[in-house]
Amino acid sequence: MGWSERDIPDLSGRTALVTGANSGLGLHVSRALAQHGARVLMGARDRDRGEAAVARVRGAAPLATVELVDVDLGSLAAVRAAAEDVRSRTDDRLDLLFANAGVMAVPRRETSDGFELQLGTNHLGHFALVGQVLPALLAAPAARVVSTSSQAHRSGRMDFDDLMGERSYSRFGAYGQSKLANLLFTAELQRRLAASGARATAVAGHPGWSATDLQAGATSGVRVPGARAVMGLANRLFAQSDAAGALPLLRAGTDPAVEGGDYLGPDGRGEMRGAPVRVGRSERAESVADAQRLWAESERLTGVVYELPVPA
Repeated sequence: MGWSERDIPDLSGRTALVTGANSGLGLHVSRALAQHGARVLMGARDRDRGEAAVARVRGAAPLATVELVDVDLGSLAAVRAAAEDVRSRTDDRLDLLFANAGVMAVPRRETSDGFELQLGTNHLGHFALVGQVLPALLAAPAARVVSTSSQAHRSGRMDFDDLMGERSYSRFGAYGQSKLANLLFTAELQRRLAASGARATAVAGHPGWSATDLQAGATSGVRVPGARAVMGLANRLFAQSDAAGALPLLRAGTDPAVEGGDYLGPDGRGEMRGAPVRVGRSERAESVADAQRLWAESERLTGVVYELPVPA
């Protein structure tokens, strides 16, 4: 038997923030954390859907403290407000942050700050959020930041000359770039945390092929008859449940044996499904130079500067 929710330790006294918590992976992560004693702050962009998700988690974990936090990762102003809200609610101590919310393979659009939507939401919004709650993470005994990446990172490349896809845009190319950015961010954050002597760590996970709401975005605007039906059939035939897809993220966030910089995913063929284990990443995801360049660009674009030393 592989690692499962039964292996999650007692999380009493710990506080977790989960973005994208209103559905899919984020909803299952929130439920499992609450059922194991954590106080869970469920981040959602849509308040009505967020409140419905909070009610579901409270129903599954009646004794848990579960709260809604308004988080729109497509707006730096909204991210700043959410960070202030989280800090005020937690007395500047946050144990777990699951940077999970995301959009997948959508037609080119921009955030309110003019960022390409996928990079802006999947990476830059989370970069700004983590940076602004960093003091609360550093105040916890052993905080973890868990970023949700994807096997799509393997096809991704950082196009620093056209990060926002203004000259040339591919919806799946932009998604791969954003998921590669998640891993580069995790690696650089872990290097900086280690250099500072912090007890906090940065890790990542991917859900394999899981049936979530993201696939709906992948068929949005596609002018191919039956594209949505084909995606739905593929999900039924090949995908694992979103509850199973959440396991690599849960293990990354709660398993005491997980170390800073680890990347977890399913152990099955092609990492599409299965129990969560440590997995490899692409050569591009190992690039220290790209990680440092992305970090500098992210600070410039978001205006959020981390108070952490730059590793030698």
